[in-house]
Amino acid sequence: MSIGHSLLGLLRQEPRHGYDLKRAYDDHFGQGRVLPYGQVYATLSRLLKNGLIEESGVRPGNGPDRKRYAITADGVTDVDQWLGRPEKPELYLQSTLYSKVVIALMAGLDASEVVDTQRAAHLRSMRELTARKREGDLADKLICDHALFHLDADLRWLELTEARLADLGKLVRP
Repeated sequence: MSIGHSLLGLLRQEPRHGYDLKRAYDDHFGQGRVLPYGQVYATLSRLLKNGLIEESGVRPGNGPDRKRYAITADGVTDVDQWLGRPEKPELYLQSTLYSKVVIALMAGLDASEVVDTQRAAHLRSMRELTARKREGDLADKLICDHALFHLDADLRWLELTEARLADLGKLVRP
């Protein structure tokens, strides 16, 4: 995820202080991984240097003065272009799961144990995400659904692979 574009998107809504940006980012996108303050201010510095944001006032506080940032016309263009570009679909053409199955077969081990172990881990993660989804807000539900769909696709692949282990074993064993 592009933190710079996410901050620009938040500034597109309204000018904000760095602290407010961090809090809004964490509320909307943090999902258990909060954004460090240092990264917020380093990103703001880069956006300022590139002319995508500008300072729009300073408010004195108990500590250092709070600079308020606003998006520039170039920043609006940049974030709008980012929004209009589709993300490259993630293709898992050489996944670690596949490698483990093949290596187990090449070593003469029971590859179905690798599949079973992975299936158990996926099911455990799915249970955790389902519980989080039940208790979460709409953002949590959508993020959990995304992860659950990916886990479900992996489980379908594991089932198919297990059904083909004998044939795959003939191909990879010397």
